[in-house]
Amino acid sequence: QVQLVESGGGLVQAGDSLTLSCTASERTFSGNNMAWFREAPGKEREIVASISGLHGITNYGDAVKGRFTLSRDDAENTLTLQMNSLKPEDTARYYCAASSTYRGLTVSLRKSTYDVWGQGTQVTVSS
Repeated sequence: QVQLVESGGGLVQAGDSLTLSCTASERTFSGNNMAWFREAPGKEREIVASISGLHGITNYGDAVKGRFTLSRDDAENTLTLQMNSLKPEDTARYYCAASSTYRGLTVSLRKSTYDVWGQGTQVTVSS
């Protein structure tokens, strides 16, 4: 079974930067839509950013636009989320996700698009 493993979370101060990585155990998701979501205590899981399988087209949630950058390296089976100018409200558990069916130019922000999920990595931003 293909697994997604996140890394890079931690405790940082407001204004700092952090880089999250997601590595797939196989090249199954090369060319497939992938994304990062986050979930804060007491809140629903929300989209952070999505990237297409073809040409690496990205789309971002409103809360992170202009601060976060999503990229992928299919040769390394890696999805990377660069987070800059972090705010306390960015505190959440961050989850990597992949779609086994959506490929090509799809850049979906819908949680229902994704059917494979990692275990998550915690990001805590202090004020």
